[in-house]
Amino acid sequence: MTTSASTASTASATTSVPAAGVVDRSLRKVPPMGGLNRTLAWIELKRVLRNRRTMIFSLVVPAAFYFLFGVGQTYTNDNAGRGNVGAFIMISMALYGAMISTTGGGAMVATERAQGWSRQLRLTPLSPIAYVTIKVAVAMVLGLLSILVVYICGLFTHAKMDSPWLFVATAAIAWAGSLVFAAFGLFMGYLLPSENVMQILGPGLALLAFGGGLFIPLTDGSAFEIFARFTPMYGISKLAHAPLTGDTVQWWWVANVVVWLAIFVGGAAWRLRGDTDRV
Repeated sequence: MTTSASTASTASATTSVPAAGVVDRSLRKVPPMGGLNRTLAWIELKRVLRNRRTMIFSLVVPAAFYFLFGVGQTYTNDNAGRGNVGAFIMISMALYGAMISTTGGGAMVATERAQGWSRQLRLTPLSPIAYVTIKVAVAMVLGLLSILVVYICGLFTHAKMDSPWLFVATAAIAWAGSLVFAAFGLFMGYLLPSENVMQILGPGLALLAFGGGLFIPLTDGSAFEIFARFTPMYGISKLAHAPLTGDTVQWWWVANVVVWLAIFVGGAAWRLRGDTDRV
């Protein structure tokens, strides 16, 4: 009887203890909101702000483009609806900066995956949804900073609008629309396991900016304008410029933003699920 009891006890202990290297996820205690907290978000934001390359491309380059194309040109003070061409270019460059910033902020997951940091985080109680939420939030903060820098440059130069609320409205629309590219950055970050993901995406972002009419005006009804309607930046650009130009908002502008946001969010969720299953 003693031998049988000892054998049963040993078998029970063997079945209750996981094998070496195997994590019993049922024993994890998930904190509130999946581990989402201000401390972690602040650490992530400070880490990004200390990255000189990110700051240069997010803040310096868009402002430099505004000064290059929107200040001191013969067309700067030409009429553009409820303001001048300088204001139109200011909005375009703010959108370009927000696109770069939010994409770069989201795509940082590629670097973390390559370095093994995201794998280490998944061994903690931090949930994948909380991790993604923090990345999107940091990306949106970067986008907001980029927009503010360009708008401040515009306020002190030749960007003119008929009313102060136009500055607020166009900036708010540009910032909200940049969520599309935060999702795009996450998608690419999980799709391209490379530390140099932004060097890969850089030329593509420039093409998307051209397609959205940020660098060249789009003539309504032209072949290029019709093609541009299917690019991710088109709807955001049209919506952000509408308060200035006075154009009536068209349904396909909104549809463009919604569809591309759904595609990028769906793609990011798909890749995140596959990445999480490997842990």
